[in-house]
Amino acid sequence: MQCTRWAEAVLPLLILAGAAQAGTRCNSVLARLGDRLADATCFESPDLTTNNVSPPPTGPTTPANNALPGLPPFAFTPQTDRSVISPNPPNRTPISKAVPGVQVEAGMASDPTGQARILLRLPDDWNGRLVVAGASGTRSEFNGDFAWSDYILQKGYAYASQNKGVLNLYFTTPSDPLACRLNPLSTLWVHFYDTDPGQPFTRWREFIIEAARLGREAVKAHYGRAPNFTYAVGTSNGGYQVRRAMETAPDLFDGGVDWEGTFVDASTQNLLTDLPAAILNYPDYVASGFSAASTAAKNIRAAGYPPDLLVGTTSLWGLYWAQFWEVTQCQWQKRLDPTYDTYGSGTGTYNYVARLSVSDVGENVAAFATTGRITRPLITVAGTMDGLLPIDHHARAYARKVAAAQKRHEDEDEDGWRGRRRAYRLYEVQNGNHIETYRDTFQQLEFIQPHAQRAFDLLVEHVEFGRALPPDQCIPRGGLITDGPSQPGHCAAQLVP
Repeated sequence: MQCTRWAEAVLPLLILAGAAQAGTRCNSVLARLGDRLADATCFESPDLTTNNVSPPPTGPTTPANNALPGLPPFAFTPQTDRSVISPNPPNRTPISKAVPGVQVEAGMASDPTGQARILLRLPDDWNGRLVVAGASGTRSEFNGDFAWSDYILQKGYAYASQNKGVLNLYFTTPSDPLACRLNPLSTLWVHFYDTDPGQPFTRWREFIIEAARLGREAVKAHYGRAPNFTYAVGTSNGGYQVRRAMETAPDLFDGGVDWEGTFVDASTQNLLTDLPAAILNYPDYVASGFSAASTAAKNIRAAGYPPDLLVGTTSLWGLYWAQFWEVTQCQWQKRLDPTYDTYGSGTGTYNYVARLSVSDVGENVAAFATTGRITRPLITVAGTMDGLLPIDHHARAYARKVAAAQKRHEDEDEDGWRGRRRAYRLYEVQNGNHIETYRDTFQQLEFIQPHAQRAFDLLVEHVEFGRALPPDQCIPRGGLITDGPSQPGHCAAQLVP
């Protein structure tokens, strides 16, 4: 009885003491960042991993969808976003321990649209390093919670993530001039925020750099010193952000890993040249009885796409057609070539080359193109079965651009480039594809996530200890990145049994 009364008396005091300490720890971070944040929320967390699902004020680590007030449904979808790039259980990042620390969620005050957001996680057991994450698609700053945050936090890294300066989407009607239907048979229409005025894709680079600056300042405030090393990681459009960070911000980053990064180039190999062929030919492919020998299938393959996979009448191409192909093409076309009549002239009949002479699409793509001139070590990890960003038109295309940039600048010794060549590696995952959860349906596919995480560890060993990176290679099914690969260079086939 006495123990019970003692606990009843003391426990509230302990809670108050903990809250006061949390307030002090949060206050130091928020005071340091000052007016660079907007509407900031900070709390002391008993566990910064996604295992923490407790309610405020100590959680949850990933907030609920639609948790930001004043926004329509689907504008802010953290719970959905973290599942987009990571496998379903039990293949997600293993969590073996709790990671206590401080979490900050806020807007970036520098953004005139008011949409840019940042997430900071500062573990108590800090290893002296910072990881800055990009976001795929139009996903939120919580996009990497399963795939990246859970992995690096358990190793002691501080974590900063951002949303490329843009919210996700809201449902609309066909009368909306910026409306995109979800697929050619859908009656649902959405409005992407990144097609609005003031949202050029050039902003994507700006906000990963701003996140690095804010992350570094938060680390200084919280731990009393700057990080020893800062790394960038990201997937899909977030991988594009990593590439741009390695190309343009050597003062902020020491290296990066891009997982299935989007290749951006104003030439004839980009999303606006590839996607129309897939959109146009898929219905005829279905009508052929899913015949790989059909003209439609050959046209899709000729556009760079990997072979189709079938389980009954479920098609790998069909999943991409229903979920990604047209809605992505619409989004990019409305942003980059807004004078084109999306559905009147057609999505599958969009002709990028023809549009170059009658619109600003070439200039708009060139404005945010990747250069290949990396200033810090960079690793790309990509799957041979990527049905959204075909490997030869994206991962390999970027590798070719890096090689060309290094040769050109070394030959010319431009800006003292000679002697400053940075390591670049492309690790191809045999049978890997863009969407990890598709492996639940198609067992021939392989996960990319464990290889991307291993690539991060190899990058750190290279940057901090001078360990040579394993050479470019094809990672065989069930295999690992190795110093002596059985298949150096590219995978010989996009699909193997």
